[in-house]
Amino acid sequence: MKGLFRTLLDLLDRLREGLGVKRFYLLLAPLAAYSLVVVVLGFLWSWTPAQFDVKQLTEASAAERNETVVVGSYTTATLIELTESLLNKPGGYLSNDRFPPGVLMDNLPNWEFGVLVQIRDLSRAMRKTFSRSQSQSTEQKDLASAEPKLHFDNNSWLIPSSESEYRDALVSLRAYQGKLSSQDESQAQFYARADNLQDWLGDVSTRLGSISQRLSASVGQRRINTDLAGSQGGAQATAQPSELEIQTPWSEIDDVFYEARGTAWALIHILRAIELDFAQSLEKKSAVTSLKQIVRELEATQGTIWSPIILNGTEFGFLANHSLVMASYISRANAAIIDLRDLLSQG
Repeated sequence: MKGLFRTLLDLLDRLREGLGVKRFYLLLAPLAAYSLVVVVLGFLWSWTPAQFDVKQLTEASAAERNETVVVGSYTTATLIELTESLLNKPGGYLSNDRFPPGVLMDNLPNWEFGVLVQIRDLSRAMRKTFSRSQSQSTEQKDLASAEPKLHFDNNSWLIPSSESEYRDALVSLRAYQGKLSSQDESQAQFYARADNLQDWLGDVSTRLGSISQRLSASVGQRRINTDLAGSQGGAQATAQPSELEIQTPWSEIDDVFYEARGTAWALIHILRAIELDFAQSLEKKSAVTSLKQIVRELEATQGTIWSPIILNGTEFGFLANHSLVMASYISRANAAIIDLRDLLSQG
C-alpha cells in the first residue's frame, strides 16, 4: 500500500514538472471537485429506503384513484411500491450503473437484488396462483405481461435498460390493480386461499434457507453431505464426498449480508400485506400470531449497523460476526414459516 501511494506521488510530481505549477493545479482542481462530488453522492445514495405502512399506502392510493380496496389490493399495492422503491430511491436503480459513484458501490446493489428476488417471486405467485381459481383457468393477461419483465436482466444498462423493463412491468401491474377493484371487470381476480398462500411460502422458505446457509458459511464449516438424506433410492448427477468444506469467499461476505437485508426488508412489507388480504384464511387456521412472529424476526434484521464495515469475527472471538447474527434471525424466520405452512395445510 505504501509503495502504491509513493508511486502515485511520484506520478503527480512528474506531471507537475511537465505541465508547470499553474497548469497542474488547473488540471487538478476539476478532478478534485469531481472526486468530492462522487464521494458525497456515494454517501447519500448508500441509504436504503425507510419502511412504509402497507395499509395506509394502499388505502391512500385507492382513494386517490377513486378505487375500492378489495381482496388482493394490499398485496398488489405492496408489489408496486416495492418496485417503485427500487427505481425512485436516492440515486435510482444502481445495479446496472457504469459510472461513479454507482459503479463503485456494491452494498446497495446487493440490497437491491435481495428486494428484486422477492418482487420476482411474488409476481410469479400472483400470475401462477393468486389470480387463478384452478390450474386449468386462464392466466390474467396484465400479470402475464408484468412477470417476465420483472425477470429481465438486472444488470442491463442499455437498449433496453433494466429500469425501462421494470417501469413497463409497473404499467401492467397498475392496470391489474385498477381492474381488480372494478365491479365490472371479472377477469382480474385475487384468490386469498390457504393453499395459494402455502405455495408462495414454500418459495420464501427455500430462499431464506439458501441465504441462511450462505451467511453461516462466512467463517467456514465442515458439513455432512445431506443432499440425499432420507431419500430411499435417490441419486444425483455428480458424486460428492460425504463431508463438504463450505466457506463464503471473504470478498462476498458483505454482498451476502446486504442481499439478506434487502430480502428481509421486502418480505416484511409483503407479509404485512398478506396478513390483510388473507385475514380470513389466517384466522380460520389460527395462524395470525405465527405470521406476526415471522415479521417480528425479520424486523430484527433491519437494525442500525454501527460498524463501518461488515465484521467477520470467529464464532466466539473478540470481534462480532454480523453474518452469523443475520443468519440467526433469518433461520428463526424460516423455521416459523415452516410452522406456518404446517398450520395452513391442516383441515
